[in-house]
Amino acid sequence: MHGLIKMGLAGLGLAAATALGADPAPNGITLPEGYKDWRVLSVHHRSDNGTLRAVLGNDVAIKAAREGKTNPWPDGAIIGKTVFKGDKHDRFPTATEPVAFVHAEFMIKDSKRFKDTGGWGYARWLGAEQKPYGKDASFVQECIGCHTPVKDRDWVFTHPVKLP
Repeated sequence: MHGLIKMGLAGLGLAAATALGADPAPNGITLPEGYKDWRVLSVHHRSDNGTLRAVLGNDVAIKAAREGKTNPWPDGAIIGKTVFKGDKHDRFPTATEPVAFVHAEFMIKDSKRFKDTGGWGYARWLGAEQKPYGKDASFVQECIGCHTPVKDRDWVFTHPVKLP
């Protein structure tokens, strides 16, 4: 696959969400440094809750996507998702644009460290305050439950975009 889209997330209102000082998730995962500068793997629109999602990848994930090596994804790959509430564009009513940051969530591939959860570590930070999601480390069972339908795709829903 040739080049993937490069996108600065500060332009989508993520500047208020600063990784510096964010507490770790209950399972010890820390908010990945520099994720706001990662490249886009894909985008999603969820019609059930009116959210827009930019799916990002670290360099390992981008390389794997470009080479078609995503089932399984290699150790070291990190897939991030930045989630925004969407609303009609004020000058383009058939378009939906991001209007409010909801959360950032990540899947970190480390087949040894996260062997009990399909080789992936999961974490989420809520709102501009970047408050870690979950009362304790068992929150990952929600993640596994959601991702079970794509277990045969290495637990990943996202299809990386293919550009000409």
